[in-house]
Amino acid sequence: MPITQNQGSTAGGQAVTVTGTDLGGATAVNFGTQPAAITGNTANSVSVITPAGAGVMGVTVVTPGGVGGPEPFFYLPPPVILSVSPGSGPVAGGSTITISGRSLASATSVQFGGSTVTPTVVSDQELTVVSPTGAAGAVALAVVTQGGTASTAFSFVDPPTATGFSPLTGLQAGGTLVGITGTNLLTTTGVTFGAVPATFAVLSDTQIAATAPAHAPGTVTITVTTTGGSDAAPGTFLYLL
Repeated sequence: MPITQNQGSTAGGQAVTVTGTDLGGATAVNFGTQPAAITGNTANSVSVITPAGAGVMGVTVVTPGGVGGPEPFFYLPPPVILSVSPGSGPVAGGSTITISGRSLASATSVQFGGSTVTPTVVSDQELTVVSPTGAAGAVALAVVTQGGTASTAFSFVDPPTATGFSPLTGLQAGGTLVGITGTNLLTTTGVTFGAVPATFAVLSDTQIAATAPAHAPGTVTITVTTTGGSDAAPGTFLYLL
C-alpha cells in the first residue's frame, strides 16, 4: 500500500495518494491518530489531504473490509535560509549561487521572482543553483521543499562600466591610490591591474578607490569585476621605474 509523495510539511495540507487493492469505499485514512480529508476514492487508490503532524506517522486506510497499513509518512520541518552567496547576479544569468540554511535536503525548486530553476542539493544545509536571466532589481528568492517554502531577497545586477581612472601612473613597488569611475560598481568583487589583484574599497555605485599592487614597469589594463560582470577601463595604467 505505497504512498505517492510520502513526505510533506508539518503544517499538513498536502495532496497525497495511497495506492493498493480493495480500497473502494474507504471510510477513513489516518496519519497516526489524525484523520486526513479524503478527496477521491477508487478500488485501487485513496486521495487525501494530509493533516498536520511531526516526525514519522503510520498511515492506515479503513475500509468496510478491514484496515490496511500502516505505511510510513515523513513529516519534514519547513526550510530556513541563513545566507545566499553571492546575494546578487548578472541580468544575463549563469551565476552559481550557494544557499545555506536548514532542512534543505528535500528542495525541489528555487524561484527567482517569476523564474523557477532546479537546485543541486549538496546537503541538508546547502544548495547550489545557477541563476536564471532577470531584469535589473531585487526579486524574492524562494526555496521550495517538501516541508514548505522559505524566502529571502536576491538582486539582478546590470554589468559594470569602467569609464576612467586617475592618476594614470604609479611606481612599480605599488601603493598608488587610484580612483576608478564608472557605473554599476556597487557590487564590485575584484579589481585587477593586469593580472594582479588590488585591494579596493567601493565608495559608491560610480566610484572605487583601489591601491595599485606591485608590478613590473610597463602598461597594464585596469579591470573591474562585479556580481553583474566585468569591464576594463579605457586606456592603460603605467608603472614607472
